Amino acid sequence: MGSFIGHFTTITRHKLLVMKYCFRMGLYWRGLAHDMSKYSPTEFFMGVKYYQGNQSPNNAERRDKGYSAAWLHHKGRNRHHIEYWNDYANGPEKKVVPVEMPPVFVAEMLCDRIAASRVYKKEAYTDASPYEYYMQSKERAIIHPATHELLMKLLTVLKDEGEDAVIKYVRTNLLKK
Repeated sequence: MGSFIGHFTTITRHKLLVMKYCFRMGLYWRGLAHDMSKYSPTEFFMGVKYYQGNQSPNNAERRDKGYSAAWLHHKGRNRHHIEYWNDYANGPEKKVVPVEMPPVFVAEMLCDRIAASRVYKKEAYTDASPYEYYMQSKERAIIHPATHELLMKLLTVLKDEGEDAVIKYVRTNLLKK
């Protein structure tokens, strides 16, 4: 029962934080719709089974089974994840290539990264935490160069100037275009 309550509390806290940041950016629908798939049976019950409280349960599921069914379900339904934006190239080899993300989903991804860092790092969170997390995983990420450049810009503004500055930048520069 503890993992049920713990997982529900964790994903709800995350969702509410993302909503707060999205609302501050003027992304009301994105904030409301964010991560609703986490409450679906496919994602929720795997989250309960692999709940630890200090990291995504998808990591534990992946260690246990070699893949995460919850993550595969999640990334295919949520456009704020870079993994959603991979498609086959229009060529004879049909290799998977990254597609540039629309700015609205990059902004939601920023909100997602801030909220996830706050939820999992708790009082150890700093405005540099989302930047540091991305830097640890960027070599593995299949991300369009323009999306990477934009994300790096936003994470750097957050790290160097703080939340208010990055939210202002998103509202006035990114979403006004």
